[in-house]
Amino acid sequence: MTRRSGSADLPLHGGRVPAWLGARMTRLGAVISQAIVQHYGRDELLARLAHPFWFQSFGAVMGMDWHSSGITTSVLGALKRGLNPLQGELGLSVCGGRGKHSRATPQELLAVGERTGLDGAALGVASRLIAKVDSAAVQDGFDLYLHGFIVADDGKWVVVQQGMNGDTKQARRYHWLSQGLTSFVDEPHNAIDGPSQGVIVNLTDRRAEKSRSAQLDLLDRLGPDRIADEVARIEAPAAPAQPLLPHLIMPAHHDVRAEDVNLRRLRGNLAAAADRGPQDFSELLLTPGVGARTVRALAMVAEVVHGAPCRFTDPARFSLAHGGKDRHPFPVPLKVYDETIGVLKSAVRKAKLGEREELDALKRLDDQARQLEQIAKGPSVEQLIAQERERSHLYGGRSVFGDEPPPGRIAERR
Repeated sequence: MTRRSGSADLPLHGGRVPAWLGARMTRLGAVISQAIVQHYGRDELLARLAHPFWFQSFGAVMGMDWHSSGITTSVLGALKRGLNPLQGELGLSVCGGRGKHSRATPQELLAVGERTGLDGAALGVASRLIAKVDSAAVQDGFDLYLHGFIVADDGKWVVVQQGMNGDTKQARRYHWLSQGLTSFVDEPHNAIDGPSQGVIVNLTDRRAEKSRSAQLDLLDRLGPDRIADEVARIEAPAAPAQPLLPHLIMPAHHDVRAEDVNLRRLRGNLAAAADRGPQDFSELLLTPGVGARTVRALAMVAEVVHGAPCRFTDPARFSLAHGGKDRHPFPVPLKVYDETIGVLKSAVRKAKLGEREELDALKRLDDQARQLEQIAKGPSVEQLIAQERERSHLYGGRSVFGDEPPPGRIAERR
C-alpha cells in the first residue's frame, strides 16, 4: 500500500535562490544522487527522498537555508534540473514543482509514460489523488502550493508536497512512498502527525468509511442544497491519537545554535576528516587543490550518501559543510563547494568504469566518523562558526549580500 512516510513543519521563508548557488545545487544534488544509486541502488534514493529528516539534511548540505520551507522548492528544482538529463543512466524522472509547475505534473507524467512504457495517465491520477488526500480528505490547516513527483522507470515513485498556513507563518511538507498501491482513500497513511492545530478532519481513516458512504448517499438523495442543513446537526468527535511517523519541526530562528547540532557527531565528522583525509585524499584521490577544509565538507557529504535515517535528526549540522546563502551559519565557501563537486564527479565517473577506489574512499571517511565520534574532541559549535566566518574570504565566501570581505572590512561595508 502507498504510505505517507513522514512530514515536516518549517517556518515560511521568502527570497530566491541566487543563480550562482542554484547552479551548484543542481550539480551537487545530481552527483550525490548518482553516488547513492552507485552504492545502494535506485530504490534507496527514493526511500531517502521520502524521509523528512534526510531530505532537510540533503538541502542543508547543498547550501540552502537549513531550517526554512525554501529547502523543499530549491531541492526539488535542483533535482529536476540535475536528474532529468540523466534519465537514460538513472531511470528517474522529476516532475512537478511549485505553482504552475505543480499543475503541469499530469502532463509531465504522460511524457514519462511515452518514454518508458509506463501508464502515464494512471500516474497522473495518482498525483492528483495524493494532492487531494493531503488537501481535502485530511484537513489540517495547510493549503498545498507545491507538488513534486519523482518516478522511476520501473513505476516506483516518491511524492514530496508542501502546504502553507498563512496564519501561523508555517509550511508543512508531506512525503509519500509507493509500495504496491491498493488504496488512496482507505488508510493510505502510516500516521498523521504534527503540532496540534485543533480538531482536524481525516476521511482516510478506516473508521470514517461510514462517513464516506454517507456523504455519497447524502449527495445522491438530498443534493447539494440540503447538505448544508444536515451538517449543522453533526458533531464529530476528535479522532484518537495515531502512531507516529517521522516528523521534523524546524525552529523559527535563522542562526545555527549549539542546541541545533549533535556536537558528538559533528566532532566525529571533523576528526575523520583530519585522520582519514591525508591518507585517502592526498595519496589516493590526488585531486589538485583539495585541502583540509574540503575534506571536512566531504565528511558531511559522505554521511548524506551513507548515513542511516537515525543520523539526520539535526539537519543544522549539515549546513556546516557549505554554509548558507543568507550567511547562516556562514557564507557559502564557493572554492570548497566547487572542490566538493569536483571530487564527487571524479569518483562517480571512475566508478562507472569499474574503478571504485575514490567512491569507496568516501565510504571509509564516513565509517571513520562513526568510530571517532565517541572519543573525538574539538571546538564548540559557536567557535567553529566564528572560525569559518573569520576565514570566509579565503574560501571564496559569498551570500545574497555579495562576496565576503576580509574581517577588517566587514564593518566598513556595513
